[in-house]
Amino acid sequence: MAQVLEFKLPDLGEGLTEAEIVRWLVSVGDVVAIDQPVVEVETAKAMVEVPCPYGGVVTARFGEEGEELPVGAPLLTVAVGAAEAPAGSAAGSAAGSAAGRPGTAPSAGASDGSARPADEGSGNVLVGYGTSAASARRRRVRPAAPIAASVPRATTPAPSPAPAPAAPAEGPVPVISPLVRKLARERGIDLRQLRGSGPDGLILRADVERVPAAEPAPADTAPVRSVPAGGVAAGTAVAERVPLRGVRGAVADKLTRSRQEIPDATCWVDADATELMAARAAMNAAGGPKISLLALLARICTAGLARHPELNSRVDLAAREIVRLPEVHLGFAAQTDRGLVVPVVRDAHTRSAEDLTAEFARLTEMARTGSLSPADLTGGTFTLNNYGVFGVDGSTPIVNHPEAAMLGVGRIIPKPWVHDGELAVRQVVQLSLTFDHRVCDGGTAGGFLRYVADCVEHPAMLLRTL
Repeated sequence: MAQVLEFKLPDLGEGLTEAEIVRWLVSVGDVVAIDQPVVEVETAKAMVEVPCPYGGVVTARFGEEGEELPVGAPLLTVAVGAAEAPAGSAAGSAAGSAAGRPGTAPSAGASDGSARPADEGSGNVLVGYGTSAASARRRRVRPAAPIAASVPRATTPAPSPAPAPAAPAEGPVPVISPLVRKLARERGIDLRQLRGSGPDGLILRADVERVPAAEPAPADTAPVRSVPAGGVAAGTAVAERVPLRGVRGAVADKLTRSRQEIPDATCWVDADATELMAARAAMNAAGGPKISLLALLARICTAGLARHPELNSRVDLAAREIVRLPEVHLGFAAQTDRGLVVPVVRDAHTRSAEDLTAEFARLTEMARTGSLSPADLTGGTFTLNNYGVFGVDGSTPIVNHPEAAMLGVGRIIPKPWVHDGELAVRQVVQLSLTFDHRVCDGGTAGGFLRYVADCVEHPAMLLRTL
């Protein structure tokens, strides 16, 4: 006899608390194997395929594509022991019944508890979520009761009467879906007045949709304007609202925290990059793997940080200490279709220019395809931002919290420059350094930036650090 196990959105690591469902990889009634990916989600860090630790028949899915779920919210339920059952068996009938009647799960098993999943745990452990057989047996078995399932609308049961209004809730409103909250706001419905039809009184989307829409309350940020029956008033512009979630939300949170916590300052200098460009051309003409300009700048940065370790640090506010870090994990800004991400090159101070070039290329490609893991996007100690690729000369970067500094590099273009006492056309670049004024004073920051500029103008200086 099948046993129904509930699989919840696991802790995906790095402090992430929610994820958006991008694409379901299974449907209700599908047979899944242990560790088979069942849903693709997008976190603030990356796109992740979530594997299910149980093998069996999917009896219910929770959440629709585009909906954001918190960690610990139910993802799906699986009837373990039904996958191998023949079509006419009790387990097969239960699974088929669940697939044909959305929201219904098969029986939890015999009352004596003899129906236990056999080797359903994978042994693989997601962060904060055990998947061994022992942990699976400890999970609560859901009884046969209506379960909200994401299935095609054609198979949705006929709407039931609107839920009876309830007295305003004294505690938290029983709703976990941001989509349900948003729908209620749009329809002017007070969720505290609803009694949910989901498990433990959970308010579902269907509960909100069954309530006649009320007149929405006027927004506090805009004046109320009358709209004729035909639609939007003539000449009225409708503001677009873009949710701050996913990558955009993570960037907003980090930049806001940086501005709130870090007393930053910026210094900049113009440098003659003619010799650096010539050195790179000579290296690439000699054969072998090509060397990128970003890799050469990274080598200069790591050499500069070895001389000025104050900038490879972070501030521990609780302990009121500056923590100087022994390794340089170099972040670099990469613009993608999903927004700005900052992949991290581990132990950049130990890598050659060739190795750095290959690692930058690998991480950039993963960023473009959305396949970076949370570990690829965290743990940086210093960031290199080549905003010159956008065709701009200068910028005042915001420090990538909790780091202490960021070097910005503008475009390299021909400009008039005094060289050897004469006016000449040279390849000039603007370098800017934004730093946390708590970890050092302007003398240290200026010394680092001057060293970087000198290495750009005279690449042979790097030989002293090799």
